[in-house]
Amino acid sequence: MWPFTRKYALQSSGFLRGMTDWHCHILPGVDDGFRSMEESLEALDFYAELGITQVWLTPHIMEDIPNTPEVLRARFDELRSEYRGPVQLHLAAEHMLDELFEERFEAGALMPMGTNGDTLLVETSYFNPPMDLYGLLERIKQKGYKPLLAHPERYVYMDMSDYRRLRDMQVELQLNLMSLFGLYGQDARAKAMQLLREGYYGRAGTDLHMLRPLRAVASDKVLTGKQIESLPKYVE
Repeated sequence: MWPFTRKYALQSSGFLRGMTDWHCHILPGVDDGFRSMEESLEALDFYAELGITQVWLTPHIMEDIPNTPEVLRARFDELRSEYRGPVQLHLAAEHMLDELFEERFEAGALMPMGTNGDTLLVETSYFNPPMDLYGLLERIKQKGYKPLLAHPERYVYMDMSDYRRLRDMQVELQLNLMSLFGLYGQDARAKAMQLLREGYYGRAGTDLHMLRPLRAVASDKVLTGKQIESLPKYVE
C-alpha cells in the first residue's frame, strides 16, 4: 500500500520497471527528435537502467516531416543492428491529423502499433483541431483501427467535455509523463493531473525528443503515491 501523501520519483517508485513507452522520438535522424545513433543508444541504455522493457519508436509523419514507412523501416533496421541491450524495440509512427492525413490514410501509408497492429497513434495541432476531428476519428475506427490520441493534456482547445466525448467514442488517451513535471507549462500539468485522477488515460509515454529532460526529472520526488498508483501501466 502506498503512503499516498509521500512524494516519489519516477526512478525510485518502481513504476518504470517493466513499463512500455508508447511514444518517443528516439529513432535517430528522421524528425525533430534524436539526431545521432550515439544519442539514441545512450537513451536506450538509460531506459534499461530505469527498468523500461519495451519502447515504441514513433517518429512523426506529417506535412512538415513527410516520412514514409519505407524510410522509417530502413532506419529502424539500422538502429536494431547497432543496439545490443535488453529493451525490446518496436516501430510505429505518430500521425498528424493534418490536411494530408486522409490521403496517406486512403493510400495505406500508416504505421500502426500494438501486438495486433490495430492501434494508430495520432495527434493534432496544439492550438486548433482539424476540420471534423470527431468524424475523422470515427472514420479511422471504421477502417479497423483504434485511435490513440497523443498528449491530450497539451491541446489548449480541449476541455473536459472534449475528453468525455473522446472517452465515449472509445478513443484512448496517451499521457505524456513529462506533463506531470510541468515541462509543457502549468496548464498542461493541471489538465494531466485531472485526467489522471479521473482515470482517463489508457497508456503512457515519454514523447522523448532528447535525453536531458528525462534524466532531469527521473529522480525528482514530485509525484504522490496516489498519483504513481494512478499512472497507466499498459504493457503488452
